[in-house]
Amino acid sequence: MNYEDLVPVIRTLALEAGDKIMEIYGADDFDVKTKSDDSPVTAADEAADAIISAGLRAAFPDVMLVTEEQSATHTASGDTFLIVDPLDGTKEFIHRRGDFTVNIALVEGGTPTRGVVYAPAKGRMFFTQADGQTVEETGDFAKDKIGAVTPISVSNADNSALMVVASKSHRDQATDDYINKYAVKDMKSAGSSLKFCLIATGEADVYPRLGRTMEWDTAAGHAVLLGAGGDVVRFDDQTALKYGKADFANPFFIAYAPSVDLKPA
Repeated sequence: MNYEDLVPVIRTLALEAGDKIMEIYGADDFDVKTKSDDSPVTAADEAADAIISAGLRAAFPDVMLVTEEQSATHTASGDTFLIVDPLDGTKEFIHRRGDFTVNIALVEGGTPTRGVVYAPAKGRMFFTQADGQTVEETGDFAKDKIGAVTPISVSNADNSALMVVASKSHRDQATDDYINKYAVKDMKSAGSSLKFCLIATGEADVYPRLGRTMEWDTAAGHAVLLGAGGDVVRFDDQTALKYGKADFANPFFIAYAPSVDLKPA
């Protein structure tokens, strides 16, 4: 994959999908359906997926594509592929909380190497440049030209006063029990893949996830965090979280700045 070709394409597709999502978000009402796993899906999920998948297939026809909204892609097999969650944080979208994101990533050899996370309601965009460095773009997000960008990097965490980020919709006692192993200064709550981005910018230090996620939920945020000097490991044995698993389901994991002294499970 030529990263110089890839990055502008995934950035533009994320912006185009974000426009469509916000068009539906701004409507008086929108339909909410339920998928086979009881998770919600809206017209915004489907419209954003159509934009992104068509664009990726046109630009990179020979690269395997996995996308949440197309179950036929979930039987694909390989460790190198493009992976998409067109609207992560559907519950946040439905409740009009703004913490939803567009996510596109490239996985190579089981590791997310390039990705974009765009939060259209918050006006925040994070992506890995061709050289692998993660940046946050500011400005008017022109489709045809990358605007001003700021390189971002993880915090030099103070282990006596950590900033923890956790899910808005998926907190439980097991998560709280693990968080309580740390000296916590404060906690932030965020939806969707924004949690990875908050660690990537140094706004938070650690994000433990003791709940079900799929690879399309995490790949873009994982790539953004790697490009900012962070990492994501399995919760059980703290080995690298890998992609291309048989069912694209993730184990529990911890995303963190490397200066954090990780506690055992």
